[in-house]
Amino acid sequence: MYTLYDYLPSGNGYKVRLVLKNLMLPYVLHELDITEGASRTLEFLAKNPNGRIPLLEVPGHGFLAESHAIISFLASGSALVPDAPFERARMWQWMCFEQYNLEPNIGTARFWLHSLHRTPEALGTALTEKHAKGHDALKVLEQGLAGRRFLVGERYSLADIALYAYTHVAPQAAMPLDAYPAIRAWIGRIEAEPRWEPITAR
Repeated sequence: MYTLYDYLPSGNGYKVRLVLKNLMLPYVLHELDITEGASRTLEFLAKNPNGRIPLLEVPGHGFLAESHAIISFLASGSALVPDAPFERARMWQWMCFEQYNLEPNIGTARFWLHSLHRTPEALGTALTEKHAKGHDALKVLEQGLAGRRFLVGERYSLADIALYAYTHVAPQAAMPLDAYPAIRAWIGRIEAEPRWEPITAR
């Protein structure tokens, strides 16, 4: 059985939990409060020297870090990964976009406001910059979803899971989604998928 070390509000951890639930893979959840330094202890650093969650313990192999590496491993050979090489590359294109453009802005702003409870006034221009870049990423996603049900090949894939994790909680980063109708409709379709559960579900 897999063991997942995670912080429940984490979008990166949520990606892993969504894949585990979608594929009905049993696992044990160890919750770590990263706001209290739980991922920086000597015990955890011995498992992941980078000191970050999520971290998956794979029986017989050891520990696997980085959310996209984890979900790619878990979903290998499943319907969540397109068979056609070009569509599979498009899936990775969106997942790389998420890590470089969406998560660093929406995810960071949300962490500041939602987990660390900092105020917009205290964050100042740092938050303003994250908002500007976050909305730039949302505009790209909105365009990518125009006239489409899902991001790749018209079927639910790892690309949708990876992008959904932080996009659906963008309002918690003070980035409302009112101006993005395609994104909001896509969120609704994902939340109608079998075995979907909210980010707060254990």
